[in-house]
Amino acid sequence: MLTTLLVLALAVAAPAGAPQPSGAAARPVVPTSQRIVLVTGSTDGLGRDVARRLAADGAHVIIHGRNAERGKAVVDEIGKGGKGSARFYQADFASLAEVRRLADEITRDYPRLDLLVNNAGVFIREGERQVSKDGHELTFAVNYLSGYLLTYKLLPLIEKGRSPRIVNVSSLSAAPIDFADVMIERNYSGNRAYGQSKLSQVLFTIDLAAELKPKGIVVQSLHPATYMDTTMVRSGGMTPRSTVAEGADAVMNAIATDAPSGTYFVGQKIGTPHAQAADADARRQLREVSKKLTGVP
Repeated sequence: MLTTLLVLALAVAAPAGAPQPSGAAARPVVPTSQRIVLVTGSTDGLGRDVARRLAADGAHVIIHGRNAERGKAVVDEIGKGGKGSARFYQADFASLAEVRRLADEITRDYPRLDLLVNNAGVFIREGERQVSKDGHELTFAVNYLSGYLLTYKLLPLIEKGRSPRIVNVSSLSAAPIDFADVMIERNYSGNRAYGQSKLSQVLFTIDLAAELKPKGIVVQSLHPATYMDTTMVRSGGMTPRSTVAEGADAVMNAIATDAPSGTYFVGQKIGTPHAQAADADARRQLREVSKKLTGVP
């Protein structure tokens, strides 16, 4: 949900507990018995806590974020925990080309992916409308389009996963998508942009769950917690109402739950998303827009 991410493409850090790689061509060493997971936006806030918890359960966690120093700190922390392992990758989610690069690097380095947590996101509370490197409204690009593209690029790996699952970290914040103005060129506001991007994740979850059901891949979405005590919330001048731990509890529940694929959670309870999520025509329109903007077939 509220995890800060505007990222640059640079270095790769070593997997904890494995030999130091010699440059970008080195491959991580992951035992065949170890769960392989990717948590986007995991160098700070909610994503970091979720990554640490998954590693504590013994997983190999692919850490993703904008800052190499913070990424290394998470990898080192996981290594010192003595249970799981980790490796850090960077990619700028304001650039679809870099999302593709990230997916290509992960596909190069790993034989499968058991869990994908699409957590990375931005919230631009104040200021003028901004655009991504591809010319798309920035919040929609980072919070929704990047996860949409990354998910489809990684599907071949996810299909090889063990009890594979995708979790989309969304929000109760919801602004109906105006398909005549998806890029919000009129009446822009940061709240509207954020709400639209988060509702888009929920529509995507419902569609993807139906698409992937025959392949045994579970897809869930959730609102983890309201105004968690994160850097983004505090820097935005908002008063925290919940802890990062509460949000992480909710994400871990969505990862482990046996609820039907396509379920939307509010915290750890099954919730009801905005009415537009139940509109099949709205989901069709979003799917068409998403394919056009990302190049997904």
